[in-house]
Amino acid sequence: MAARKAAGGSGASKSPTVPFESYAGEDLARLRISVTTMGDLLLTAADRDPDKLALVFPGKEYTYAELAERALRRARSLQALGVKPRDHVGILMHTCPEFVELYFAIAFCGAVIVPINARYKSAEIGYVVENADLTTLVTTDSIAEQVSFVDRLEQAFPRLPEQKNPRKLKLAAAPKLRNVVLFGSSERPGFVGEAEFMAAGESVPLEQVHETRLRVRLRDYALMLYTSGTTANPKGCLITHEAQVRNSIALGRHRYRLTHRDSLWSPLPMFHIAAVLPMLAIFDVGGTYLTMGYFDAGVALKMLEDYKVTAAYPSFVTIMQGLIYHPDFPKRNLTSLRLMNSNFAVQPPGVAEPIMQAMPDALQVGSFGMTEASGTVCTGSPDEPESRRISRLGRPLPGLEVRVVDPETKHDLPIGLRGEVLVRGYSLFEGYYRDAAKTAQALDADGWFHTGDIGSLDEHGTILFHGRFKDMLKVGGENVAAAEIEAHLQRHSAVKLAQVVGIPDAKYVEVPAAFVELEPGASATAEELVAHCRAEIASFKVPRHIRFVQEWPMSSSKIQKFKLRTELVSELGLGD
Repeated sequence: MAARKAAGGSGASKSPTVPFESYAGEDLARLRISVTTMGDLLLTAADRDPDKLALVFPGKEYTYAELAERALRRARSLQALGVKPRDHVGILMHTCPEFVELYFAIAFCGAVIVPINARYKSAEIGYVVENADLTTLVTTDSIAEQVSFVDRLEQAFPRLPEQKNPRKLKLAAAPKLRNVVLFGSSERPGFVGEAEFMAAGESVPLEQVHETRLRVRLRDYALMLYTSGTTANPKGCLITHEAQVRNSIALGRHRYRLTHRDSLWSPLPMFHIAAVLPMLAIFDVGGTYLTMGYFDAGVALKMLEDYKVTAAYPSFVTIMQGLIYHPDFPKRNLTSLRLMNSNFAVQPPGVAEPIMQAMPDALQVGSFGMTEASGTVCTGSPDEPESRRISRLGRPLPGLEVRVVDPETKHDLPIGLRGEVLVRGYSLFEGYYRDAAKTAQALDADGWFHTGDIGSLDEHGTILFHGRFKDMLKVGGENVAAAEIEAHLQRHSAVKLAQVVGIPDAKYVEVPAAFVELEPGASATAEELVAHCRAEIASFKVPRHIRFVQEWPMSSSKIQKFKLRTELVSELGLGD
């Protein structure tokens, strides 16, 4: 193994659109647009400093040269299975080194990376595999957190084990799917084993991968991430190489001012945009990315101390609380941290103070963003005073525009007034896959993305987040559509109508609660309906409370969900 270089080291009210001139500390005249493909971003870092530590998992380290070589080998194997440019290739794994290798391998092939949420149950996985038109899916026999992806795939596609040729599947439920690769030591009918997968790659010359890589365009689709909207099923966001790479560069180089001497820790899963964004940001400058298969606060604190991590991207309240309430937290030396994306402006009370006491030299910043904008839209700046960085979510990254408009008239609102947040710029997605209608609703003729988020801008051009217009929940950082949970509840034979709202939660910020009207003469218990949900949908979507109703609070034409929510919040003594 090669010698490693250590990680770490030392607007006005009349115009709510935030102008570029408002970026204090960012000399826009000196900023240059710099962008490449995702694959070449890794190779460039490897060319520049091959022995530098690139990727760290607990107990595992990879230099840039090692990571690039392993990704190129995976690319050869993918091409041996028939993966071509513009094919859609899925990854169904918990975060692991192989996930990162495959991520770049798919990019080298000019194909579209489709990470699948590792929490999804079989029905959800089956939906994404078919809806995304996957041609190849790579999964693992590794079982983490009591989840077997093999079992879930066989439940989603019962005829998979019957397939005579695993390299050329014929599944009516997923007509585009040609093969499913199974990493690990086991062999299962219908799957292409890892040993066979890697052996097949030996027949593909490395030169062929590079020929394909050099044909990839910046405006080609690189990534399709599924995100929940207001509809019953998640939607695939099509993101180009340019959008994702430029946004990572804007975040890392221009706003966070990361360099090759930095190391960045993020425990977020690789199927989440908030993991892709910081990973590419630190690779762009040749620093070190540290992550983990699943969040363990004790292991995380040891990594932060041992590798003298300089930047951290915990983002969500569940992770922040896990760190500060762990018994090892007061014992660890975290003084190397100089920047943390902590989002104190949207964290529960009591989170900010102990973090700031433990890391007095760290700049705490907040961020506002979404999958449709390749991650971060606004984030704090080192030049802002601390009071603003911990109470706001920052200004737009260079090259992005933000407006706050009246949701009815679409007219710009003055400073301080709440309205819908609109975003425009290079980082926006190209649309929702196979859903022209939803794309047209989200992206207007002038290129503005209508986020459905409620926000306001202050006199400094920094954004405040106040909630969502859309019928959406944010459960521990995961977007959850109320309609998806409602649709599942209504598939129960006893349920006539279900309505889902989000209620406050100390750990997850908000969690789903359901109100259910039963069919005349039918019966069902709350426990039965929870079990019905738990069997088919990811655990974070399962209602924490169920209440039965006979009459709904109505406006002239719609159920007034806010009244349902208010009553339950009062009943549970939660407050807001």
